[in-house]
Amino acid sequence: MNRFTGRRVLVTGAGSGIGQATALRILAEGGSVAAADIAEAGLEKTRALAAEAGTDERLSRTVLDIADEDSVRARVDAAVEHLGGLDVLVNAAGILDSRHTGAMTLEFWNRIIGVNLTGTFLVTRQALPALLATGKGVVVNFSSTSASFAHPYMAAYAASKGGIQSFTHAIAAEYGKQGLRAVCVAPGSIDSGMTRAPGLPRDADPDLFTKLVPALGEGFAGPETVAGAIAMLASEDGAFITGTELRIDGGTHM
Repeated sequence: MNRFTGRRVLVTGAGSGIGQATALRILAEGGSVAAADIAEAGLEKTRALAAEAGTDERLSRTVLDIADEDSVRARVDAAVEHLGGLDVLVNAAGILDSRHTGAMTLEFWNRIIGVNLTGTFLVTRQALPALLATGKGVVVNFSSTSASFAHPYMAAYAASKGGIQSFTHAIAAEYGKQGLRAVCVAPGSIDSGMTRAPGLPRDADPDLFTKLVPALGEGFAGPETVAGAIAMLASEDGAFITGTELRIDGGTHM
């Protein structure tokens, strides 16, 4: 498929996991991608994988801290200038950490909210002028099944992802008449660096996790599962989808 031929896409969190898989998927479908991540080594890995696929000529990279307003202003503007405009923004960057809620410090809470929720806002705000200029821009944000279903020890993470869902609804309504679509993916039971090391307390009760089992397959799915859904939502195949979430969890939360 070549659904992204001639389209310019910024993907945050593109140095690993779902963000990386999404950048590679869009490149494979003909798009030009600005890959952004806080980890330069991750971006180099993305470049190497794109080179193996023969798509690296349409890939640019930028080191970006989405929680830092100055970094967002400079790096997003530079990425858009390099691309020559912007058709799609994929806000995949985020962090996952866990604590007993009663033991959470304000610093811990603010770090999770600051990266996941505020970071999504900062990047979206900076990219909006370029997205609106196309008359058919798309924002794909990352929520999580934890936003709607109970995931123990993840109160800060769940709150950040619930906020992202609400933020997505708001901008979809606010800018819909200007042609902007805004959607969320809500992954769950996906094998990535975040889910392999969620930072659970040492005394975490395993019984609280017994329901978090996919109905499909034999375990967690790979990041490419979500990347394929994002490619659909961000392409013309998703042209009538906005202001909603797509849960991708293999039936974990049916």
